[in-house]
Amino acid sequence: MSRSHTVLVAFGGPSPEHEVSVLTAMQIMAALGDTPHKALPLYVTKNGRWLTGPAFSDLSAYQDMKKLEAGGLPVAFAFGADGRTLLRGTADTGLFSKPQAWAIDVVIPAFHGGSGENGAFQGVCEVFNLPCASSGVTASAVGMDKRLAKAVCRAYGHPVLPDVDFRESEWAADQQAHLSRIEALGYPVFVKPIHLGSSIGVRKATDRPALVHAVEDAFRYDAHVLVEPAVSPLREINCSVLGGPDRCEASVCEQPVGSGELLSFQDKYLAGDATKGMASADRLIPAPIPDQVRDRIRTLSTAIYRSLGCSGVVRLDFLMNDATGDVYFNEINTQPGSFSFYLWEPAGVRFPELVARLVDTAFETHRSQTGRVRSYETNLLSKKAAQGLKGLKGMKTRKPG
Repeated sequence: MSRSHTVLVAFGGPSPEHEVSVLTAMQIMAALGDTPHKALPLYVTKNGRWLTGPAFSDLSAYQDMKKLEAGGLPVAFAFGADGRTLLRGTADTGLFSKPQAWAIDVVIPAFHGGSGENGAFQGVCEVFNLPCASSGVTASAVGMDKRLAKAVCRAYGHPVLPDVDFRESEWAADQQAHLSRIEALGYPVFVKPIHLGSSIGVRKATDRPALVHAVEDAFRYDAHVLVEPAVSPLREINCSVLGGPDRCEASVCEQPVGSGELLSFQDKYLAGDATKGMASADRLIPAPIPDQVRDRIRTLSTAIYRSLGCSGVVRLDFLMNDATGDVYFNEINTQPGSFSFYLWEPAGVRFPELVARLVDTAFETHRSQTGRVRSYETNLLSKKAAQGLKGLKGMKTRKPG
């Protein structure tokens, strides 16, 4: 296990999955308490403010959100005099007072949905040269976009269902054309917001009136919608992958158990102990599937992980036709609820060890990236400076041919 580090756990954010993110962050900070590392909370409010303070590590404090946020210290990333990245207070502390600041060694993003999971926050970490225990900008952005993730899988030959996607403006311009395209898939179909998780906004449609209603409801959450044919008889199978770009491993498989054909938000987070997030959902571990199907899913999971360029821990969701055994990639969660620790415990990897491995992987990935040539020595600017602005303005554009 690595030496002690200050680990910034970032969570919350403007997302319908805000509360789920808080639960995951509480679990991560509790797990960090059983490692040599020290957790530092960074709570992002629903309107995007960055706050920290001891209370943000206490789940009970979230019962009174107004009080919690009012007592938080506004913060932002900054570079210290020694070049280290700091989480620094931004509030006015007086003329002769220095703002509070904490040196950060590594970041564990625990966002679900929104700009925290789509690569935007990961980009901020890159700007401030911070090791980040999650997939990078590209993998996070693609993983958050169901359409793009499926397109990458198609390109690599991984099995996916046919689909139809369209934007809200396209739907408004020619609803009939899109209905015809969807109905060519055959009923029943599932309608999904492209950029959300936790089954939010997902509906099944068995006829045209239900389809129109499902599409309109999905547009409440996202401007881009994906429609796929339903798999029947369906069995959902999930698998987690842990590691980095150079090496990774697959967990055991699970079969989530829902109250209906669709595994809903309520099934995932409200069916059991709501304080445990995804860890409280009903599931069968290991999934009761044939060995060859299990091996196929685990192999597909690591292959898709590499195809998307992921890092850290992810969860991949598959749709299995229970009659034929055919398996289709459904979606990837680059920051899964509860970090899917319950899929690693059967292999002897407890949550504290999982978190410690994420920290180690973040440093390994960061060293691999920053150990490359990142600047190019040239006297270009000195030559241009000698020419002056007139020289630059006088440059002519060559015409083709």
